[in-house]
Amino acid sequence: MAKIIDGKAIAAQIKDECRAKVATLKEKGIGVTLAVIQVGNDPASSVYVGNKKKGCEYVGINSLAHELPEDTTEDKLLDLIGELNRRADVNGILVQLPLPGHINEDRVICAIDPRKDVDGFHPASVGALCIGQPGFVSCTPAGIIQLLVRSGIEIAGKECVVIGRSNIVGKPMALLLLRENGTVTVTHSRTKDLKAATGRADILIVAVGKPKMITREYVKEGATVIDVGIHRDANNKLCGDVDYDDVAPVCSAITPVPGGVGPMTIAMLLNNCVESAAQTI
Repeated sequence: MAKIIDGKAIAAQIKDECRAKVATLKEKGIGVTLAVIQVGNDPASSVYVGNKKKGCEYVGINSLAHELPEDTTEDKLLDLIGELNRRADVNGILVQLPLPGHINEDRVICAIDPRKDVDGFHPASVGALCIGQPGFVSCTPAGIIQLLVRSGIEIAGKECVVIGRSNIVGKPMALLLLRENGTVTVTHSRTKDLKAATGRADILIVAVGKPKMITREYVKEGATVIDVGIHRDANNKLCGDVDYDDVAPVCSAITPVPGGVGPMTIAMLLNNCVESAAQTI
């Protein structure tokens, strides 16, 4: 039976490490502050924002909540980001996505100072990752690397296959695996023989956005399977992009949903915010 990669436990380790770093910074007179902006009250976004606030409280990070109405104009949002960029006491700025349709997400992301881009979405952050320069990395892919490393799963020299090419997960995931010396294939909706590609994977990262799409036919025996998806099935039970019950018997390690990748995203956000504050020393 596959080893279950416990994202909750690993995220707790990272949060405790962040907590210790925050305490050390405070001894030096340096506070850590994360500004979170939410436009509208999308239920899923509200849950995520609430979890981020709880994480900040546990670690010792000050959390500034800016909850704006749905009809907030793009200019007003950009003005707020500009103000937060200028504030020396704010180390990280996070704009909760998705934004209402009348606001241009790309313009908003580009407005955040890259030094405070703790989500790792700014083009400067992505460019730095591409050429191996220091910068903030998108939290979900960064968390997946930590899941693998802290579980003792070797990446160097392994066949790594990513299903999905989004800017938030798929593309940065491939770059991070390359940075760890993996041999990387990116697959997507136009891949002709997906099963042939995924069947070569020693490490399979699934971010396809379709519940329980990946069954054992897609998985090489003994592979490590990381499931990024989160959905509700017909019984309103949480599930991922991977059919866990079908795949777990054939792989060597697998992340559950919930309790796998999800907790790592917030842990890495907190870590990025602490790193931003540490750079001010």
